[in-house]
Amino acid sequence: MSQNYGTKRIVTGAHYGLRDWLAQRVTAVLMALFTIVLLIQVLCAETLDYYSWSGIFSKQWMKTLTFVVIVSLLYHTWVGIRDIWMDYIKPVGVRLALQVFTIVWLVGCAGWAIQVLWRL
Repeated sequence: MSQNYGTKRIVTGAHYGLRDWLAQRVTAVLMALFTIVLLIQVLCAETLDYYSWSGIFSKQWMKTLTFVVIVSLLYHTWVGIRDIWMDYIKPVGVRLALQVFTIVWLVGCAGWAIQVLWRL
């Protein structure tokens, strides 16, 4: 004779909490490291004008690192905004529209940021 104590817990949802939590932390650390590298570059510059700023980003390693940070920032933003939409916007149609708008906006920002980066 088996006895059941309590209620059965029905687990629903997308099951990506740990992955998103880890992604938020990894991208945040990456952005923090980039900020430190950039601050060191700026503080070591003799003058702070367009040419020294352009010189910082003219190196290929800095362009690559900046590109990685741009992608990290976009993913970090997407995870956060998506969670806000999922938690607080209950009508599915409105939530979907906001998520699509967010994706379009972030892709546009990425295109603009990369265009600015490669122009330097």
